[in-house]
Amino acid sequence: MNSLIKAVGLVLCVDQRLLLVRSQDQVAFYLPGGTIEPGETEQRALQREVAEELGVVLREPELLARYRTDAVGRGDGVQVDLACYTGAVDGEPVASAEIAELGWFTRAEYAEHRVTAPAIVELFADLDPGL
Repeated sequence: MNSLIKAVGLVLCVDQRLLLVRSQDQVAFYLPGGTIEPGETEQRALQREVAEELGVVLREPELLARYRTDAVGRGDGVQVDLACYTGAVDGEPVASAEIAELGWFTRAEYAEHRVTAPAIVELFADLDPGL
């Protein structure tokens, strides 16, 4: 069965590194964010998810890119439509809610992981080559 997950993610870079998180039920790191609840806009869903997962307030989210690809760890035929947003955050991100850990990665560091998310690999390829 084919299915599509509509999701949003925060692209936050500091010192040439991208913030990525890993939830307790996943092996791969991915962008902070998540799925859109009924009646939510993408921006509101991202603000809610970032507050829950990182304990920070997201201001002025702006769409950066959109990726549609296989959803890592969700089974065969499951794809993700990932809307990637930038924005400023108030506070220091910390792993909260279902997030087991967070880290700041360069493209090369992410590629060394045993399991990577195809959308994040594509995002790294589109970002500044220095990442």
